[in-house]
Amino acid sequence: MRQLFNPKSIIGLLAIGVFLLSACNMQRKSSGDSGESGEKLEKARVEQDVREFVYPLPTTFEVTEMLNRIGAAYILTLSNPVSNVERYLTEKAKAINLGVYSADLSYASTYNQKQATIDYMDVSKKLIDALNISGAISPDIVEEIEANQDNKDALVNLITNTFYDTYEYLNQADRGSVSMLVLAGSWVEALYIVTHISEDTFNNKEMVKIVMDQKSSLNTLMSLMEVVKEKPAIAEVMADLKPVHDIYNSVDAGSITESQMERIIQEVNIVRSKMVE
Repeated sequence: MRQLFNPKSIIGLLAIGVFLLSACNMQRKSSGDSGESGEKLEKARVEQDVREFVYPLPTTFEVTEMLNRIGAAYILTLSNPVSNVERYLTEKAKAINLGVYSADLSYASTYNQKQATIDYMDVSKKLIDALNISGAISPDIVEEIEANQDNKDALVNLITNTFYDTYEYLNQADRGSVSMLVLAGSWVEALYIVTHISEDTFNNKEMVKIVMDQKSSLNTLMSLMEVVKEKPAIAEVMADLKPVHDIYNSVDAGSITESQMERIIQEVNIVRSKMVE
């Protein structure tokens, strides 16, 4: 059940964590270098585009921190239950839900939910191992996170570095499409949390701004996936996101109608339900 909250002031642009979302005036298009081989994304391009997605567009940590600052309550039932991890048997499902759980991890740690933070790190590590990318992170990451539960800055650094290291590892291993699935899962989960944490999103100007700012992050995500769209899993996710993308593209700069907001909420709910089922 979604809950109402009393908005306070909000900072400008998920700063991801795991995500959701302040303004980004630095939208870029990915260039689709014809010299890329297979699904390996050129390292310089990956660093540029993925970091654009993480920094200029809010990371999940930035997004959840915004929610915290404006007084939104932590609602555990919004996150994907850790028990669902047993459902994810394909590479696509594992990668997408690694992204989903990374957003849930950011959400829990932002609100100092210690047990939930450990639980979501545990389940994320389980998916990392299942994807055969355990070399991307420290074998002691769960213990390190547990030891830094009371040090917010250290905790954020640990988790975000895990995020970056995982993407770099995947792309160095010629698994660029898998990294895009993780990004997609994280983006959808972050926006899902934002749009379902209140019953009255449209009448909260801070929340409206957060939702609107996701237009450029979605454009970046779609451009990144375009590079590896020959992969069936990527094509399927792009098709799932197309209704959301189309609605965002119909939104005029600086304004959004209540109908458009409701359609975004509905379509995000549909995509997210499909991802975590």
